[in-house]
Amino acid sequence: MNLPAHALTLLWMTCVMLIHCLTLVPGCSGDSPDPTRQAERDRMVSEQIIPRGIKDQAVLAAMRRIPRHRFVPAFHSAFAYNDGPLPIGHGQTISQPFVVALMSDALALQSAKKVLEIGTGSGYQAAVLAEIVPNVFTIEIVEPLATEAAKTLVELGYRNIHIRVGDGYQGWPEEAPFDAIIVTASSEHVPQPLLDQLAVGGRLILPVGKAFQEFQELVLYRRTKDGYEGTRLTLVRFVPLIRKDQSIQPGER
Repeated sequence: MNLPAHALTLLWMTCVMLIHCLTLVPGCSGDSPDPTRQAERDRMVSEQIIPRGIKDQAVLAAMRRIPRHRFVPAFHSAFAYNDGPLPIGHGQTISQPFVVALMSDALALQSAKKVLEIGTGSGYQAAVLAEIVPNVFTIEIVEPLATEAAKTLVELGYRNIHIRVGDGYQGWPEEAPFDAIIVTASSEHVPQPLLDQLAVGGRLILPVGKAFQEFQELVLYRRTKDGYEGTRLTLVRFVPLIRKDQSIQPGER
């Protein structure tokens, strides 16, 4: 049987984690001396995020506070604070903690009131945003993921996150304008509806690149009174932005 490359990658990731779990990780069943796992979050921030240049104190505080292990399947809970993505089902993954921090930091959310996220995934990125801004609107095209994310977020007490199932390319026009927009899927161009829904002075961040190329460029756009300014930040790897009439492919969220 021939498997596509993305399926082999996810299978390999799962096998490696299982072996690591069975041989090296005490309490891999999910049991922990500290059920809050606060020490693991503190270590994640101090060892994975701060050394890579993230300075926004609100972002750092949010990532210290949010129980990331609640956003991954129980089977992968032991690895929730590792420096990498994890599978969350439906061929998708929760993003590496540093990528979540980098994108949040780049949006400069100190004075933002309303943020739009395209690609809810596990809901973890939305939770980080909701710790910083009053209102988060997030769109997910995979309905089971949206349902599970909504359940987790409600259980954790978030009341300022609004989730919609649909085509994120079109944004959420009735709630525009947004002070910031974050897209957790790559596109060959910036969707015009998202540019239109960005407030003057606002920021939009997304991976830009051709579908399924090895890496994309993470680009930050700022809307000015005269137009838009773009800044290339770094290379990343994300699933292509899926439209309503396209099949869903595995990738990082």
